[in-house]
Amino acid sequence: QVPLVESGGGSVQAGGSLRLSCAASRYLDRSYCLAWFRQAPGKEREGVAIISPNGGTAYADSVKGRFTISQDNAKNTLYLQMNTLKPEDTAMYYCAAGEFQVCYSASWRLKDRFGNWGQGTQVTVSS
Repeated sequence: QVPLVESGGGSVQAGGSLRLSCAASRYLDRSYCLAWFRQAPGKEREGVAIISPNGGTAYADSVKGRFTISQDNAKNTLYLQMNTLKPEDTAMYYCAAGEFQVCYSASWRLKDRFGNWGQGTQVTVSS
């Protein structure tokens, strides 16, 4: 199984920005739905953003207007640009790949819909 490898996490102050990257070479074709999830201590892992094989995107309400998911096929990389960060964005962030149909499902935010995961990268936002 080809791994997904995240990078770019770190510590920032509220209002700052970070860009997460995920090396996802095998998954950047038209067969997979790609996603970013996050998990805060004591909470369930939740979907943050997805990008479909045709480039369509969707976001959790909590990050709309602040986060942007994108992919660069030439670099085999998935990104999550995070702006205007808030302390409640503090979590471990994971990239994930699932069957393309997931991107067109209302249940895309459920972790069980995705079968391929990275190891995660920590994001900490201080007030």
